[in-house]
Order: sequence, then C-alpha cells, then structure tokens
Amino acid sequence: MEPVTTITGIAAIGAGLAAIGAGIGIGKIGGSAMEAMARQPEMHGKIQSSALILAAFVEAVALFGVVVAFLQG
Repeated sequence: MEPVTTITGIAAIGAGLAAIGAGIGIGKIGGSAMEAMARQPEMHGKIQSSALILAAFVEAVALFGVVVAFLQG
C-alpha cells in the first residue's frame, strides 16, 4: 500500500476533517440545546430555532471546506 502523497489523497483527508469537524460542532450545539431546554422548558421554541440556525451555519462552513478540498485535488 503506497502512502497518501497525491493531491487527491490530501484533498480527501481535508474533506474528511471538515466532515468530522461539522459532526463535532453539531453534536455540541444539539447537546447544549437539549440541556438548555431541560433547564428552561418555556424557552423551547427560541432555543430550538436558534440551534437549527447555528447547525445550518456549521453545515455551510463544512460544505465550503469540502468543496475547497476537492477543488484543490
């Protein structure tokens, strides 16, 4: 098995790191939102909508990272 030294291999690693980062970010957002809703149930709607917007921002940044990684490859 030859080592990953090509630009395509490095781009794939970059895309994978972007996906992992997005997963961690969305997990933290979801966990914090659930904790906040447990502490203040009356704020459920505002917390949920804020969490969805933040998750969309994290996904957009991750998608940008994946596109840049594959454009370089």
